[in-house]
Amino acid sequence: MTLPDPERLLPEMNAALDRLLASRGIEQPRFIGIRTGGVWVAQALLALRAEQQPLGILDVSFYRDDFTQKGLNPQVQPSALPFEVEGQHLVLIDDVLLTGRTIRAALNELFDYGRPASVILVCLLDLDARELPIRPDVVGATLSLAAEQRVKLLGPAPLALEYQALATAAN
Repeated sequence: MTLPDPERLLPEMNAALDRLLASRGIEQPRFIGIRTGGVWVAQALLALRAEQQPLGILDVSFYRDDFTQKGLNPQVQPSALPFEVEGQHLVLIDDVLLTGRTIRAALNELFDYGRPASVILVCLLDLDARELPIRPDVVGATLSLAAEQRVKLLGPAPLALEYQALATAAN
């Protein structure tokens, strides 16, 4: 199966996001990307929207429920939210939705900053393998992969997707 081209998905996602924002009467949403791929997707969407607004960046490493199992990633960086979260309409953006645990961690972190008016979830890909009841409001494409397959976003520009195989334990 050929992976979709992110550069073709982004205009469709942007149009779907515009429709959703309009239907909810949201005029000035704040964009937040989840590091790293979500930030790249957020930057690409903002470029399509020709909006000059600050982009919030979340690094959810400390909020993950598997932190004690995986330990600290050496590339952890602080989150940066250059605007208030309290009472704002947020557009939370990630690259690939797999289990939903990254999104859960992102929501936990966001609520530590304040109580948003709403959160719209935008994902480039939904791999339809959720362990938590989390679904994107706007999605570029939905794929079903074999258990040993994953998809990785390459970027920041141009954005591209590639398959990755999980390492399996030898018997």
